Amino acid sequence: MSESEERMDCEAREGGAAPLLSVADLQVRYGPAQALFDVSFELAADTTLAVLGANGAGKSTLARALSGLVPPSGGRIRFDGRDITAKAPDVIRRAGLVHLPEGRGVFPALTVQENLRMGLAVDRADRKAALERAFSIFPVLAQRHRQRAGTLSGGEQQMLSLARALMVSPRLVIADELSLGLAPRLVDVVFENLQRAREAGVSVIMIEQFAHRALGFADRCLILQRGVVAWSGPAEAAGDELLHRYLGEGTAA
Repeated sequence: MSESEERMDCEAREGGAAPLLSVADLQVRYGPAQALFDVSFELAADTTLAVLGANGAGKSTLARALSGLVPPSGGRIRFDGRDITAKAPDVIRRAGLVHLPEGRGVFPALTVQENLRMGLAVDRADRKAALERAFSIFPVLAQRHRQRAGTLSGGEQQMLSLARALMVSPRLVIADELSLGLAPRLVDVVFENLQRAREAGVSVIMIEQFAHRALGFADRCLILQRGVVAWSGPAEAAGDELLHRYLGEGTAA
């Protein structure tokens, strides 16, 4: 066991409940290029973590590694008490960790209800309960269940993408740049949708271009710089000076 792993295990014992997610010395390579260097952090249940960093810092690589889309070249990932370090994406999703990648990921030619059914691999009784859960969290989708997804607004499509994730009762959702390319009013919709996820008891890792919005929403913050954890701590402690130091002049509000 590495020094980081020993420290995390010790902290978990001292604090009582084990963390929902524990990442120790995570490394990722794309061929000869290394994208993540010894990334370590923990996420408690019912907590939201904002992952910030400039373009190319490794944020989306971290999301893909956690969800099994890219294999780690080193380190350990534990989720809900299980080692998921080299597990396949479908195994990780069934364990309760759902990744919403950049882009809306809906099928535009299918209706809202058909899109929701595409996200399910359960029997008829469970499917009905899952659909009811999605519609109870997002009533507007119930009103538009026969409408083709391609005719929804950008914010509503993001809502549909999030509903597909929440209907399988995940423990953790990784939201990767859900607000990218949206008008300010629709960015508000995205944050409202993520708040509904929190109210449903889901932990959230949010990778977000609007740093101040993310910090106002999250409990904790992790700043990546060139694949390394440059800073981590309570979200309220990540002030303007810190953001300017690591994110530069282009820090979004």
